[in-house]
Amino acid sequence: MIRNLNNRIILIVMILVLALWIDLSSEIKLINPVNDDTLFSHSVEPRLGLDLQGGLQVLLEADIPADQQIDAESLNIARDIVQQRTDALGVNENAIQIAGDRRIVGEFPGLEDTESVLAIIQQTGLLEFVDTGDFSPEAGTILVTDYSPTGEPVSTPEGGETVYHTIMTGADLSGVTVAPDQLGINYQIDFTLTSEGTTIFAEHTSANSGRYLTILLDKQVISAPVISEPITGGQGSISGDFTPESANAFAVQLRYGSLPVPLKVVETRIIGPTLGADSLNKSLIAGLIGMAIVALFMMIYYRMPGIAAVLSILTYALIAFAIFKWFHFTLTLPGIAGFLLSTGSALDANILIFERIKEELRNGRSIVQALDLGWTRAWSSIRDSNLSAIITAVILFWFGSSFGATIVKGFSLTLALGVLISLFTAIYITRTILALFINSFKPKNLEAWFGL
Repeated sequence: MIRNLNNRIILIVMILVLALWIDLSSEIKLINPVNDDTLFSHSVEPRLGLDLQGGLQVLLEADIPADQQIDAESLNIARDIVQQRTDALGVNENAIQIAGDRRIVGEFPGLEDTESVLAIIQQTGLLEFVDTGDFSPEAGTILVTDYSPTGEPVSTPEGGETVYHTIMTGADLSGVTVAPDQLGINYQIDFTLTSEGTTIFAEHTSANSGRYLTILLDKQVISAPVISEPITGGQGSISGDFTPESANAFAVQLRYGSLPVPLKVVETRIIGPTLGADSLNKSLIAGLIGMAIVALFMMIYYRMPGIAAVLSILTYALIAFAIFKWFHFTLTLPGIAGFLLSTGSALDANILIFERIKEELRNGRSIVQALDLGWTRAWSSIRDSNLSAIITAVILFWFGSSFGATIVKGFSLTLALGVLISLFTAIYITRTILALFINSFKPKNLEAWFGL
């Protein structure tokens, strides 16, 4: 029936103990018993999605004419910059992905300060050092500027609008930090220039002593210091009315560059933590009720094999949850739906096997023969059905990745993972448990034990 049954039982027990350890823990630690040093530490806190713990979902779109094409590389760069900016603000577990050819979807589970995140991801982050000559604009003033590496002079186009020349942009920065000013009251942005930026800055400050060098962010004046002496060391600072929070946000923009395309908020969706918790509780209750009904059906209809299947499904659930916690997969409502659907796949495999076993028993086979033939003859159907489910999950995951449908991605990921685990539990664990039952109870009345 099964060779090395004891080895199988030992392996299943080890897997079950490990899964329970992960499921019941928030952090896995291995401690050196000699000196109490931590040898290994890994957080296994469950990661809940936006719909289960609340937070912010924002849909961003390129703020350019609809007939203007955006190349895929620019959109990818914009996505990466938004990801870096929000990561730097301490927004954990956020997911930023491209949706279509001009939109980006951002999800921030558990986020409370939504305004700061919206502000930081929308700003283009274009830093300019502008030659305003003898003119000292006030902070907050919007200036029209031009830029060329050759250093075109200040011009006045038709209409009388003054265009000021940008001598250098944030692309010439190599490092940005936040520090208190000399008085320790306000904060300033200290920056370091690249070698090319150092040369440009040194030449300009040497030739324009006593003139204003205005600093702009997204065309808005931050400060307008006077060049008192040549700055040749490749270092400088930007001062202004900065708080620690605003200085950090400004530094994040400069540190992670300017967006290649401007973005605007098309839609925002804020889910409160109470609504998220309510969704989670109702999902768990629905899942438990469904599992209880299925378990009763399996035990009443299939008797001993049904009990083995229920134990196998419980093991499946423990293993699946442990994998989700260990690899920090995000659990969402659609993900839970995919998980429950894959549970049906596990039961489906068991049902195919049990029906084959009952057929063999009705044909006069012994229990050992019926078990072996049942698994062998049911395998092709189990393989094909589960392979179809995995292919479908892969297609859905590709669709969700291409069009920013995070709901579809969560569903497909849990479905595929659940199908793979269910294959292991149906083929390996259920068979082992059933063989253990038969060896222990040695059933004689097959009608009563197998529901013939």
